[in-house]
Amino acid sequence: MKKVVNFLTVAGFMFFGAIQSTFAQGAVTEEKTFHQELKQRFIEGDPQFMGIVLVALILGLAIAIERIIYLNMATTNTKKLVASVDEALSSGGVEAAKEVCRNSKGPVASIFYQGLDRADEGIDAAEKAVVSYGGVQMGQLEKNVSWLSLFIALAPMLGFMGTVIGMIKAFDMIAVANDISPGVVAVGIKVALLTTVFGLVVAIILQIFYNYIVSKIDSIVNNMEDASISLIDLLVKHKK
Repeated sequence: MKKVVNFLTVAGFMFFGAIQSTFAQGAVTEEKTFHQELKQRFIEGDPQFMGIVLVALILGLAIAIERIIYLNMATTNTKKLVASVDEALSSGGVEAAKEVCRNSKGPVASIFYQGLDRADEGIDAAEKAVVSYGGVQMGQLEKNVSWLSLFIALAPMLGFMGTVIGMIKAFDMIAVANDISPGVVAVGIKVALLTTVFGLVVAIILQIFYNYIVSKIDSIVNNMEDASISLIDLLVKHKK
């Protein structure tokens, strides 16, 4: 859990740092707090679209945090587990090894239990059980990750849509004022571009979480595959 807390802290600093540097003004006559500045920019960027982007950020972060906690809880010391199963097979047989797996947490222990449960039917049956249940565990590890990738793609798209609509409104203002002065154009363009900035910032934040989650899943899957091979080797060894 310490790794989770440290990662979320770093990501939080990156998030607020990115927004603060994006919306910082070069010369400000009246000093404002970061939250006041952020609130002002949010309102200026049309809350209708900014709110949707904010919802995408909240939902994406909720999924990311849930996955990170789950994956860290699913991480086990496979070498220690293999050694414990080997010792149990030597001293008490398959039932003792199954008891070790029951008392251990994580997908590797669950896969070991399924393989040991079919050990009486032969090595081939145990191997098939390990492979089949490994696929089930992989699906559990990847649960809801596709939704996170959806929010990563959706946030900048919503920002771009807000920008396009904002540009249309800017041209409407020009048409109504019958004037193409820099003041009229600048206000409309600034409001339009704010939605794109927020969308891109949200996408960047969620992409960092996504990459961490994918790398964590790959690491766990590799450990699962190595441990599964070790289990079959142990079964062959103790069958002799």
